[in-house]
Amino acid sequence: MSHASDPLLQPFKLKHLTLKNRFMSTAHEPFYTEDGMPKDRYRFYHEEKAKGGIALTMIGGSSVVSQDSPQAFGNIELFRDEVVPHLKALTDGVHAHGAAVMIQITHLGRRTSWNKKEWLPVLAPSAVREQAHRAFPKIIEDWDIERIIRDYAYAAERCKAGGMDGIEFEMYGHLVDQFWSPATNKRDDDYGGILENRTRFAREVLDAVRKRVGPDFILGSRLVCDEDWDLGLTKDDGIAIAKTLLGTGQLDFLNIIKGHIDTDEALSHVIPGMGTPSAPSLDFAGEVREATKFPVFHAARIQDVATARHAVATGKLDMVGMTRAHIADPHIAKKVIEGREHEIRPCVGMGYCIDRIYFGGEALCIHNAATGREATMPHVVARTDGPHKRIVVVGAGPAGLEAARVASAKGHHVTVLEAADKAGGQVLITAGLKRRREIMGIIDWRMAECERHGVIFRFNTYAEADDVMALNPDVVIIATGGMPNTSFLTSGEELVTTTWDILSGAAKPGEHVLLYDDNGNHPGFTAAEFLAGAGSKLEIATPERTLAPEVGGTNYPIYFKAIHKAKATISLNLRLEGVRREGNQLVATLLNDYDRSRVERRVDQVVVEHGTLANEELYYALKPMSRNGGEVDYRALDAGRAQSVERNPEGAFTLYRIGDAVASRNIHAAIYDALRLVKDV
Repeated sequence: MSHASDPLLQPFKLKHLTLKNRFMSTAHEPFYTEDGMPKDRYRFYHEEKAKGGIALTMIGGSSVVSQDSPQAFGNIELFRDEVVPHLKALTDGVHAHGAAVMIQITHLGRRTSWNKKEWLPVLAPSAVREQAHRAFPKIIEDWDIERIIRDYAYAAERCKAGGMDGIEFEMYGHLVDQFWSPATNKRDDDYGGILENRTRFAREVLDAVRKRVGPDFILGSRLVCDEDWDLGLTKDDGIAIAKTLLGTGQLDFLNIIKGHIDTDEALSHVIPGMGTPSAPSLDFAGEVREATKFPVFHAARIQDVATARHAVATGKLDMVGMTRAHIADPHIAKKVIEGREHEIRPCVGMGYCIDRIYFGGEALCIHNAATGREATMPHVVARTDGPHKRIVVVGAGPAGLEAARVASAKGHHVTVLEAADKAGGQVLITAGLKRRREIMGIIDWRMAECERHGVIFRFNTYAEADDVMALNPDVVIIATGGMPNTSFLTSGEELVTTTWDILSGAAKPGEHVLLYDDNGNHPGFTAAEFLAGAGSKLEIATPERTLAPEVGGTNYPIYFKAIHKAKATISLNLRLEGVRREGNQLVATLLNDYDRSRVERRVDQVVVEHGTLANEELYYALKPMSRNGGEVDYRALDAGRAQSVERNPEGAFTLYRIGDAVASRNIHAAIYDALRLVKDV
């Protein structure tokens, strides 16, 4: 498609601002702030999108305007004057690459916690607790309302002083729309009851901000137009509210949301992930655009260019939010412009980015280890200006394929040896659950990139030391992964079935199954969902005090739905010790760590998830022949410098191992291992 005919490459005029195409990244908080300020890491993250050709990047999801709206997840603190120079540095950096930049501002209301920083009470229109953040709010008073309106105006002024092209008011799940919704507003004063009263606070905020920033500054709203539940706003309510706000004459665009976010289950529909339909609220956003005749933005699982192009071509959207897609690949627009759509790294809907904010304190893409690490990790791998080396990679899972991709992109000669008949490693196991087959995009994209760069693959090759040495390598990278770990059992190790066996089809699900999960991450839950779908009578036992503690809030609801639908039993605080056979049944013995009691379960099948043990035989066979003895200089690795360890000057090659060949971790760790080692080879 030519530039002239591609809907995504057409400019869009928003007030005085011309956006050069229709690609945008909507506001989100990646938790990259330092002391509440958007410093270098934050700036580099958004500059990368600007380098990648995006028209508009929005920063600061839920940037807070008041002290009694403390950070929920690293939010920018707009109530402090010192934020202005940091905003200015960021806007200058983004503008230098031809993109526009806006910021989202809010008061979180009840959607935060009181036990942070100044320990001020959380407030809301009414004393209705939010389940997700668990605070019991104070009912907002008249002086609170006056103060917060002033805070909005001052915060907007700081954003303008920081060079922003505009601001967006967050109006879903936060204080402003907590006034709108009958689920959260039980008032009987001038701020409750009829629609005019429930929108009064929003209108007062808009008026105060407009007076402070002037008539030309761009203001928009990311607002809910249907809360999609019986307690909240209907579609008719939402469109009426949108029209009421537009009637003030203060807004320049609408960014449409459908759903509510006061529980993790509800949030998982607003931010839908793997296994859910593409762009589920796109038609709804188009209906709002038709009803309001106003510029409309929208983002919700628009993860591919074809869907984005359809959204603009059919008049549903004016600007397309591909937010998680740009976390996976910040250069989407550039690749479209250059006719390289096939090279776009796909968003696979894993939800690791948003879920990790809560349990890891920073957003990271499951398969782009450069995102959020722009200061040290490259999004575009540069060709080496040194000699082209012979590199042998053993293993074609995520770690091995990333190593091969990076090495070949640098211009090295790469051969991959893989024992199986195709690439994928443990990702193939995960994809055994139909809902999660999208995860194969991690493998498919790397295979395409490796083929583009001339990597040689040798499948069905169980490599031994002689096979590697025959290739006369300069560098050997062991990415052989691991095998299911059942060694913790005191007895009956040969009797248990692993989650790999279930998901790969090597073992059929039993009629009555005990699934023991001592990993607490996706593998156990994936097997649980598979077993539930197969009709097994299922009990899930774990030594943890909660189920799957490392599965984040946008992912666990869909697992829970499956296991509750199957009426699975959940048993916490039980540690599997051993398994024995009695007749045609298995008897599992489980220990309670707290009262030291033991219980037994009689089942047809015991399925175990306890991570993996490294496949390390080849590594140790090659180690004596290597120059570095397998050693990695961690200081150099962390600083992004090349490795220079030499323990054996007579060695023939440098040896490294990565991913689960080191220890049981996850896909992101495997890919990060590969990128940061190989980028400097």
